Amino acid sequence: MVWRIVAPNPGPLTGPGTNTYVLGRDRPIVIDPGTADPQHLERIMGVTGGSIDRILCTHSHPDHSPGAAELRAQTGARVFGLPPPQDEFQDPSYVPDAGLADGERIANSEVRLRVIFTPGHVSNHVCLLLEAEGLLFTGDHMMQGTTVVIIPPEGSMRDYLASLRRLQVMPVTALAPGHGAVIDDAQAEIARVVAHRLQRESKLVAALSARGAAMLDELLPEVYADVPASLHEWARYSLHAHAIKLVEDGRAEVTGQVYRWRS
Repeated sequence: MVWRIVAPNPGPLTGPGTNTYVLGRDRPIVIDPGTADPQHLERIMGVTGGSIDRILCTHSHPDHSPGAAELRAQTGARVFGLPPPQDEFQDPSYVPDAGLADGERIANSEVRLRVIFTPGHVSNHVCLLLEAEGLLFTGDHMMQGTTVVIIPPEGSMRDYLASLRRLQVMPVTALAPGHGAVIDDAQAEIARVVAHRLQRESKLVAALSARGAAMLDELLPEVYADVPASLHEWARYSLHAHAIKLVEDGRAEVTGQVYRWRS
């Protein structure tokens, strides 16, 4: 049995709000407790009956993990997740009691999950696979209806694409995203996101090779012409991640803030 509880934090980057998932009936497992909003936490406590086996955090961004500390205080449940990176985009209240290892199985009498290390959106990101059903709890690795922001240096476009490709050879059949509704055809959606990211990379290659050299702010309006200007502040982070990948691939070089195409 899986419940989805949506936190009251809708927005351009969070969609309808952050999804908290509750798995099982008897001492259930909570995935991504979301915000520390009292009403949201009350709903989680209502579904779980106040008895929680453990709390799992896919990562430590402030729309996913702040509820963990309060749930731990109320129930005594331990919090599991990878240590937070040191940047200004993390939840300061996030202090896991124990880590998560790639391939680790987390199980109780009702639930069996497999931890899959999926860096890219951020360096401490994991997904959790409900093995019997092939249902992947994606955190912010994927979300319904759009693509996630990649913020360097803790976010990496190269790692993100590698993590997506890894999922393509795993028994993943459906996606339970951190934002939005369940996506039934997991492999089609993963393929779509890979293709989208590569298409965006191609736009950057076209724009940079045409100029020879440019700064990111010169490239942004062209590469993200299909994205509303109100979101360009966030799109710039992903553009930066794409540009770093071109440098890593040997296709571009950077001096200061100027990127140069290597013909």
